[in-house]
Amino acid sequence: MERIINIHVERLPEGYFLATSDEVQGLIAQGRTIAETMEIARDVARRLLEAQRERQQVASEPELADSFDLPLVVGS
Repeated sequence: MERIINIHVERLPEGYFLATSDEVQGLIAQGRTIAETMEIARDVARRLLEAQRERQQVASEPELADSFDLPLVVGS
């Protein structure tokens, strides 16, 4: 299953890049390049989300409004 997560990336004074996300609690990734940092962040996010799913025994759908907007990821 694919999911879109907003990632905040900042350049550290040491020259590395740091990625965090307000959407996935505990997501922190650091790399030498943006690409490396994003690859690490993707792996960390995947593991954190898997752990969250394992902890949830009964997944309940949140209350939905009558109308809402959602992003859609389409592979080619």
